[in-house]
Amino acid sequence: MRKITIAIDGFSSCGKSTMAKDLARRVGYVYVDTGAMYRAVTLYCLEHKLIADGKVDVDALRQQMDQIHISFRLNVQTGCPDTYLNGTRVEDRIRGMEVSAQVSTVAALDFVREAMVRQQQLMGAEKGVVMDGRDIGTVVFPDAELKIFVTASAEVRAQRRYDELRAKGEEASFEDILQNVQHRDYLDQHREVSPLVQAVDAVVLDNSNMSIAEQNEWLMNQLMQAARE
Repeated sequence: MRKITIAIDGFSSCGKSTMAKDLARRVGYVYVDTGAMYRAVTLYCLEHKLIADGKVDVDALRQQMDQIHISFRLNVQTGCPDTYLNGTRVEDRIRGMEVSAQVSTVAALDFVREAMVRQQQLMGAEKGVVMDGRDIGTVVFPDAELKIFVTASAEVRAQRRYDELRAKGEEASFEDILQNVQHRDYLDQHREVSPLVQAVDAVVLDNSNMSIAEQNEWLMNQLMQAARE
């Protein structure tokens, strides 16, 4: 069976990263979490005081983009890659609400997206890769053999995010998370550069009422079909 490129796009908190990681592990593909890359850039901005009152110091960030190096290293305990920012593990810190509240604003900047897309295309040049994000099937890999667009209701996605944060022992408000999810949806769909849109040849997966096992079976069937064509 030939190796292919799998592009998974969709709304925030749909479980794209989890499904992409699981699929890559099962079939021996490389996994790249592009959302984590934008989150890492956002964390950099927060750490370097480049965001104030929800506004990014665009000129300063543009000048510092060459100093932002993002990489992934396998976590032997989880079997999944962790995100590193300039050599420091930031996997947990980039998942918090502070980063979540700002990441769509940072990700909408054209020079940030251009820098990240270049890195992503290099990572996936050899095929046998699963990549998830917002514009993988439309911008990063428009020729991907398998494109999946994931969606679920905002309420379901907010509940998943709430449960995830509570499981980590973090304080969380369902209403705040729901508002964040809805706000991110709007920003992602209406930004000028690489807005979130479904690729015309993408297969839609609404996982609002699917179990993990049902989702995994669906994904594997899609992969098997695409890899044989």
